[in-house]
Amino acid sequence: LAACFLDSMATLGLAAYGYGIRYEYGIFNQKIRDGWQVEEADDWLRHGNPWEKARPEYMLPVHFYGRVEHTATGAKWVDTQVVLALPYDTPVPGYMNNTVNTMRLWSARAPNDFNLRDFNVGDYIQAVLDRNLAENISRVLYPNDNFFEGKELRLKQEYFVVAATLQDIIRRFKASKFGSTDSVRTVFDSFPDQVAIQLNDTHPAMAIPELMRIFVDIEKLPWNKAWDITKRTFAYTNHTVLPEALERWPVDLVEKLLPRHLQIIYEINQRHLDHIASIFPNDVDRLRRMSLIEEGGIKRINMAHLCIVGSHAVNGVAKIHSEIVKTQVFKDFAVLEPEKFQNKTNGITPRRWLLLCNPGLAELIAEKIGEDYVRDLSQLTKLHEFVDDDIFIREVAKVKQENKVKFALYLEKEYKVKINPSSMFDVHVKRIHEYKRQLMNCLHIITMYNRIRRDPAKLFVPRTVIIGGKVS
Repeated sequence: LAACFLDSMATLGLAAYGYGIRYEYGIFNQKIRDGWQVEEADDWLRHGNPWEKARPEYMLPVHFYGRVEHTATGAKWVDTQVVLALPYDTPVPGYMNNTVNTMRLWSARAPNDFNLRDFNVGDYIQAVLDRNLAENISRVLYPNDNFFEGKELRLKQEYFVVAATLQDIIRRFKASKFGSTDSVRTVFDSFPDQVAIQLNDTHPAMAIPELMRIFVDIEKLPWNKAWDITKRTFAYTNHTVLPEALERWPVDLVEKLLPRHLQIIYEINQRHLDHIASIFPNDVDRLRRMSLIEEGGIKRINMAHLCIVGSHAVNGVAKIHSEIVKTQVFKDFAVLEPEKFQNKTNGITPRRWLLLCNPGLAELIAEKIGEDYVRDLSQLTKLHEFVDDDIFIREVAKVKQENKVKFALYLEKEYKVKINPSSMFDVHVKRIHEYKRQLMNCLHIITMYNRIRRDPAKLFVPRTVIIGGKVS
């Protein structure tokens, strides 16, 4: 989805950056052995990556741990441990339009003095080995996107990408004049007009307190002004309504790793709850439901609530999803600010998922309606004119059959499995996991088979089922 967004923004000519972590090891390489999924390390950088360029001149410090000092000039986060964020840039070209955007991925590097401040010869070897602790931040991607696992390393990764990215964004904002005569801009009034940050799920949620920390502690903006700018800058895309997948970080962990951010989150929450209490007086249950801090048992921060409160727009990724977000999961927030909730239906880029994956079909469509649909998928409605065109229908069937024959040959060559190319194919190409619903699909196939057996008069089409995994 993120890759499709980057491609689409470049093709639309939008000036956009994608930010993330340059993981050494990806999610995993999937092998199918004797019908079972086997996970292998995805050492994708083993042979280098020709598309990326390291940009050490833009390396930035990211702070962890430490403590907060409250002084006459404001709060100071001191005695921190520093990890460096080294950016790698990958070009993202638009489709035939001379636009090239940038994806900037951060790699964690230990500073040269990491654990060497009390250096002596005896400790030198161990001190160098300990550098791994810092560099582990960008070592491996957590593969479970359907279940929240409150690991300290995961929270470090989330803050690492946020802290480096916001420094980069503010550096670029200050250096760009946008009509200003100042050599370096210090006024942030126009920040939300020049900068829009889309939070892709709750993983970058710490960007909200981090931007507040920069504005209040470093740039010395008053709280209310900083909060207004922050809310107008951020928008949040919700990706899941599964309770077990929603991020809820333990307060104790956040306090240890990011003590100043916890203070800021508490302040955001207090002002948020005061606002709710002014509209719904004496509704204690509503305050509990809408709080950023969940009190039951271990105190936790509800990151989705933080994203909603700190953003000016919230969207789900399909019509039904957005309705569930509004009417069920975050109903109280939608009642409070109904104008904030929107829908953006997930699309895919036709450049990859049609032109590249299915060139035969792409060419056939182009012959009928021209090539403009490659940039504008709404043009596909022109195909309605050909639904009763027997020649066109036969040509589509021919392309489909050719693809099935190619796949059957591949399967026989790679896995020694023979399938009938004339049967109906039902294919899942992704990781094998309960939440990917492959088992549900098998049950559906069995149901349809039983229906055909009960009523043999119905046409029976042989069916081939391929339950595959994510193909790298």
